[in-house]
Amino acid sequence: MQQRAHPPRLQVFLHLPSVTTSRGSRLGASLATALLACVGALAVHSVPAAKAFQPCRSANLHPTATNWRVVDTATLCLVNQVRIAHGLDPLRANRELRKVAASQVTTMVSRDYFSDDRPTGQTPLALVAITHYPAHAAEFAVGENIAWGTGSFTTPAHIVAEWMASPPHREVMLSAQYRDAGVAVTAAIPAVLDAGPQGATYAIEFGVRLF
Repeated sequence: MQQRAHPPRLQVFLHLPSVTTSRGSRLGASLATALLACVGALAVHSVPAAKAFQPCRSANLHPTATNWRVVDTATLCLVNQVRIAHGLDPLRANRELRKVAASQVTTMVSRDYFSDDRPTGQTPLALVAITHYPAHAAEFAVGENIAWGTGSFTTPAHIVAEWMASPPHREVMLSAQYRDAGVAVTAAIPAVLDAGPQGATYAIEFGVRLF
């Protein structure tokens, strides 16, 4: 039986910040998307090291069905290393944002698409708005970065490095307004990407609440 060979691939995608009140009315959201596709041999971009931060354990781990918690933690650790290296406060892990991120990656795989917005039209803003995250807040802002990779490009180190190498993703990661984040990964990619059976899909939700 013939099998198709798939070279390692990586793709990242983001959803820029949106703002809403806790009652759900929009306050001038600015939504945009940017895409960076890297096919075949991909140069690895270094992530700045944080002087006061310990190395992130499992940064080079490939996601599986059993190690996703460790990969989630390593990804947020790397993002915080970058922020600290740029003089920013680290992001606090938030359970509600993590649930949205997990829902995003599993839904992309199960419904076979790769986008911040769902086929139903739901945006990351709308998904966060129906959680407890904005409870009692006068307004809140969210941002999202997503990515998928195959082969050697599935590790947290590769994903964070590619987000940093893409100016729009870098801008979201280094935004001083965000205080919280939730990361999720699944050891699968949407079939529509036609990149082979082995891979991983990532999402990170950024958030801030103003009371």
